Amino acid sequence: MKVGFSERSRKSFRDAPPGIQRAILKQTRRLAQNLYHPSLRAKKYSESENVWQPRASKDWRFYFTIEGDTYHIQNITPHPK
Repeated sequence: MKVGFSERSRKSFRDAPPGIQRAILKQTRRLAQNLYHPSLRAKKYSESENVWQPRASKDWRFYFTIEGDTYHIQNITPHPK
């Protein structure tokens, strides 16, 4: 599978701290290889909009949709607690 980033997710990535940027890159590589990799803990976030939510780190999440053979990263955010 391929991974693509929306403009919104690119901005979120640029605004994230360097450690989180590294984590996002690592986790998106894992996503491209295996949606069900244990460290991603990927789950369906919105069934109606087909949006998934995996972990970038303990405190950050990213959101994506699946279209054909591409995961489209929509946004990257701190996880609300």
